[in-house]
Amino acid sequence: MDDDRYGSDVLATDWKNAGRTVVTTVEAARDLVVEEAATGFCGAIVRLEAQTVELEDYFGAKRVFPLGASFLIDGKPVRLVAPSRAPAGRGRTASGSFAVGEQKARVARASRIFVEGRHDAELVERVWGDDLRVEGVVVEYLEGVDDLDAIVREFAPDRGRRIGVLVDHLVPGSKESRIAERVARGPFGAHVLVVGHPYIDIWQAVKPARVGLEAWPSIPRSVPWKHGICAALGLPHETQADIARAWKLILGRVRTYADLEPELLGRVERLIDFVTEPG
Repeated sequence: MDDDRYGSDVLATDWKNAGRTVVTTVEAARDLVVEEAATGFCGAIVRLEAQTVELEDYFGAKRVFPLGASFLIDGKPVRLVAPSRAPAGRGRTASGSFAVGEQKARVARASRIFVEGRHDAELVERVWGDDLRVEGVVVEYLEGVDDLDAIVREFAPDRGRRIGVLVDHLVPGSKESRIAERVARGPFGAHVLVVGHPYIDIWQAVKPARVGLEAWPSIPRSVPWKHGICAALGLPHETQADIARAWKLILGRVRTYADLEPELLGRVERLIDFVTEPG
């Protein structure tokens, strides 16, 4: 009869590491947002050397730290290492599409995509610019959508010359939704696609984590929305130049489609498909 008085062999287990926090190894990829544990400095990786990594925070401040185990991602410790070299293959554009190499931009199509403001146009260009040039699609911005019906009638789209429109805050019962419905019922409705995202402004289509927020703050109606956002971020907002600089900071945090909310991604892809569909 076996009598194991002392149980299993304690030396056969990993007794030295019992209770220790497991530190995950993560490749130091560009634009990965990490926090340096000792100083609390949080930023995106913008440069990598043999033994160091450079971070840039939301306000553009940069600091260099040694590669190692003193970093956090979402509050969990990680050990940053230099990325392994991937085998050569087809690259991808910022939108996630396969890059087409040295192909020249296509001659512009007659079809157009209209967006509701300059910031919208800049964001679309940043993520989908390469794709749009390959497809020959020009993006133009509107100063609001109040005159959209008149613009559509003047453009006079047809089967081979379509219009796609991206609208801010396209929710049921809004002014924007009524304008979109009027265009759809008009004589050119079959050749116009109006889509929209649910956000008050295109700024909200950028994932809040990219600017150091857990969520975009709720701004009282008595405060201009962009001014309220700048105040919440600790940025100047007294002049239009201040607002423009704040947007440049936010836009600078967008590198690929992964930095945007899905509600915007699907709408833009749908517009591109619509205006490039064969007549």
